[in-house]
Amino acid sequence: MTKLIISPSFKRAFKNIIKKKPELKYKIESKLRLLSDNPYNPILRTHKLKGKLSGAWACTVEYDCRIVFCFEQNQETLEEEINLIDIGTHDEVY
Repeated sequence: MTKLIISPSFKRAFKNIIKKKPELKYKIESKLRLLSDNPYNPILRTHKLKGKLSGAWACTVEYDCRIVFCFEQNQETLEEEINLIDIGTHDEVY
């Protein structure tokens, strides 16, 4: 299980999405659990990003909801962690 690190920008975007669409909360939490268990689970449709977000990755919550994240190595434990950067619609996060 990979540790998820929640950035302030992700937390802010998550709160905004939940205000607009409260029914997404459980779907997002479920996808975050899947991401923590196996970032490459086919259900997530994980893919590498290009352009200004080069080096970051994204996965799908539902048709028009994406989670943007980076794989990082913890300097103390040397374990891989997932840094959650942003969440929102395709146009909002890309």
